Amino acid sequence: MTSTEKLNAFLTIIRKEVERFTRIWLQTLVSPAIMIALYFVTIGVIIGSRIGEMGGYGFLQWMVPGMVMMSVINNSYSNVLSSFFNVKFQKSIEELLITAIPNYIILAGWVFGGMARGIMVSIIVVIVSLPFADLHVQNWSLTFLVIILTSILFSIAGFLNALFAESFDDVSIVPTFILTPLSYLGGIFYSIDVLPEFWRTISLGNPILYMVNALRHGVLGSSDLSTMGMSVSFALLMISIFILVLFFIALWFLNRGKGIRT
Repeated sequence: MTSTEKLNAFLTIIRKEVERFTRIWLQTLVSPAIMIALYFVTIGVIIGSRIGEMGGYGFLQWMVPGMVMMSVINNSYSNVLSSFFNVKFQKSIEELLITAIPNYIILAGWVFGGMARGIMVSIIVVIVSLPFADLHVQNWSLTFLVIILTSILFSIAGFLNALFAESFDDVSIVPTFILTPLSYLGGIFYSIDVLPEFWRTISLGNPILYMVNALRHGVLGSSDLSTMGMSVSFALLMISIFILVLFFIALWFLNRGKGIRT
């Protein structure tokens, strides 16, 4: 294939993915907004008013970056997971495999489709948060960079999950038993400073903790990264390394036909 043909194939996959989740916008875009609004009302307003400050900020201010990050993770991951598993289950993926489209274009197309949904939902979450928190982003470039990198990372993770899933039951195993616990234990609602020493040490092994705090650093100007003895550059480097490693693992399995060839 020529470079132009590859680009057209890449853009076509992205357009198909964007059209897919925007066609069911009540489920993919409005539903996360309602869920986040409920978080702000129940946890942010009712419980947060009794907690007071967290990390030197009002609880709602501290909570907003965590909510944005949780939305980016969940929606980027679930978009690619559900979409690619469906085309695999319906055998329509074979139509792509018999073409001359390179596998890395197929993978990148689905990843960028998931990234598009993750970014769109993150914007919606920020808009929903405005009535609840006085939000002033301190570093726009860092904020956007963390959101983009995180959405890419979890889009690839969702693709891997879809490759290995053999039934609809398999689709929910990783999000339920791994992704959700890591997200809730990733500092979304709390500062690592409030944890006992043992649990603080355990939390350092949670990669989502670094992503949440890198975004919080971009939005608020400070985070728990300094408490953990880490810099923002280190957090960005770790996310980038995870992206490269997972991308080549996913590409390797795709080249081998894992889960899509009998």
